[in-house]
Amino acid sequence: MNSLILRATTRLLLPLFLLFSLILLVRGHNSPGGGFVGGLMAAAAVSLYALAFDVESARRLLRVDSRSLIAFGLLVAAGSGIPGPLTGRPFMTGLWFSVPIGPDAGFYVGTPLLFDIGVYLAVLGVISTIVFPLVEEK
Repeated sequence: MNSLILRATTRLLLPLFLLFSLILLVRGHNSPGGGFVGGLMAAAAVSLYALAFDVESARRLLRVDSRSLIAFGLLVAAGSGIPGPLTGRPFMTGLWFSVPIGPDAGFYVGTPLLFDIGVYLAVLGVISTIVFPLVEEK
């Protein structure tokens, strides 16, 4: 598509869409959202970029082949279950670890977040693999 308005708008909206997708990802394991919804939002941003510019530009934006994103996402999601058996618990048991960021501050990171990151990457890869050939056909 050769629209100056679409290209200018996409340049403005892309960072907002990606930031919103990360917010959905991080918020997800405690509230509505998560890896699936965040991945869909990121895929929508990349798809919009592919429509506004071209598929090759969108592939450069991702920096990784979309099929590799699927494989890595599945590996991360499956790998999030490994700490459970290593600690004598069942596979995919949710475990949380405290990460200090100062003398009186810190936050908790857990295997559910790691699972959500894997789902996020897998969904982004699947949607990109589906959308890129469709945009090339236009």
